[in-house]
Amino acid sequence: MREDDRKRILVTGGAGFLGSHLCERLVELGHDVLCVDNFYTGSKENIARLLPLCNFELLRHDVTFPLYVEVDQIYNLACPASPVHYQSDPVQTTKTSVHGAINMLGLAKRVKARILQASTSEVYGDPDNHPQRESYWGHVNPVGRRACYDEGKRCAETLFMDYHRQHGVDVRIARIFNTYGPRMHPSDGRVVSNFISQALNGAPLTLYGDGSQTRSFCYVDDLVDGLIRLMDSSAAATPVNLGNPCECTMRAIASEILQATGSASAIETRPLPEDDPRQRCPDITLARTLLQWSPSTTLSQGLRLTVAYFVSRLAERVRRQKMSARPAALAKPAEPAQHQGAPDAS
Repeated sequence: MREDDRKRILVTGGAGFLGSHLCERLVELGHDVLCVDNFYTGSKENIARLLPLCNFELLRHDVTFPLYVEVDQIYNLACPASPVHYQSDPVQTTKTSVHGAINMLGLAKRVKARILQASTSEVYGDPDNHPQRESYWGHVNPVGRRACYDEGKRCAETLFMDYHRQHGVDVRIARIFNTYGPRMHPSDGRVVSNFISQALNGAPLTLYGDGSQTRSFCYVDDLVDGLIRLMDSSAAATPVNLGNPCECTMRAIASEILQATGSASAIETRPLPEDDPRQRCPDITLARTLLQWSPSTTLSQGLRLTVAYFVSRLAERVRRQKMSARPAALAKPAEPAQHQGAPDAS
């Protein structure tokens, strides 16, 4: 990379699932990356291999408080993205989306940085229009259990547009649809991680509703490519959908994961959660036109890579359990002298 093209880039939520992949790609491109995370859902394991690198820096910080650094670009990814995590502390979730946006926009205004907001397909709620285009205003329950995330992200988009119109801040807004891949948290409650964890542990796959509700799944590498293209594009101040337009039912994804894991787990149905969308699929015409972007990883390819990660994580957990049990065995009192020649019964 030429020195003129090298940028100082801040990634909030950079130790999370998506943020860690983004940090990794930006570091590989030669940029100086500052990863900011409060580790509410992020993990140092996700960015461990980046820590020794000279163009990567880690800062523990909560974006609900102001931050004063000198950067050229800001990717604002900080916010729990799974229902399990964002519903566990809904007030903090809203604060992270709203106060975090205000603080990062204030920083962008001060240092004249370009800033990208990681918004979400959840701004469309349980949509009446299908597939969802950026012009659709959504169908969201403002007082439901998901509202802390849905409405927090909608308010963040409002703030981004108003900072652009009132203060001239150079903004980008990505509406991210379901994304999956390595480094997903096994207990984050999202469908891909849930199904894979259950399948690998021989537990029944929990299917909510009758399984006919649909989602579209984008592999994380494709999504990261879309975010970087959006940041570097001229598509200022307009939301852009990023996701995979290939739609499938929940029952179909369960079958795909059973096949990818080789599991014989059964499928159990449970009641549909409150305000769970019936269908979700992006219209990515704008991304194709403005960014020349569309996902290239098929569902079967992405699931194979994701399952391999979960298998390795499971093996590592078993290895650590064995290692932690070893000192206890070594600390056992010695056998009496008359039994020292006897075989070890343990």
